[in-house]
Amino acid sequence: MTFEEDIKAAVACLKNGGIILYPTDTIWGIGCDATNAEAVKKIYDLKRRAESKSMLVLVDGESMLERTVDDIPDVAWQLIEAAVNPLTIIYDHPKGIAPNLLASDGSLGIRVTNERYSNELCRRLIRPVVSTSANVSGAKAPAVFAEISDVIKEGVDYVAEYRREDEGQASPSNIIKVSGGGLIKVIR
Repeated sequence: MTFEEDIKAAVACLKNGGIILYPTDTIWGIGCDATNAEAVKKIYDLKRRAESKSMLVLVDGESMLERTVDDIPDVAWQLIEAAVNPLTIIYDHPKGIAPNLLASDGSLGIRVTNERYSNELCRRLIRPVVSTSANVSGAKAPAVFAEISDVIKEGVDYVAEYRREDEGQASPSNIIKVSGGGLIKVIR
């Protein structure tokens, strides 16, 4: 399967409310259209994760980030610009996102992805894509595709072909919460 065929199949699945297993700029993720609450619920169910534990979303660039957050503090732009490794920033006022994705305080973790596959998913869907580790809640997050459990592989509607053979040990993103007035809190 070519990259183009793989992306088209994944995007079609997302548009139909499905959930996918796909490579990101960090570890393999389970994803769906971040505006579709029913698809988000499917991920919580598959992961056996409490909905009180929010998940993050990926966006393809500045424009999508600006459409997803009401007010982006200047410090967030500075952090994005300075980041060497993938950086998830938790914002206070997301908009247009499935309500069951938000944390109890209404915030949402968002990462601008530069990785080819995940960036293209967001770009073609024209919406943010959920990204949560490809494991059942409480289990170790798999660093490579071969470590993903059959429960997860069989529980999604589509499994990406791209980068399945990668053996590089990926790690989760850094996470920083940016609140009004420029307050910064390092989470991970």
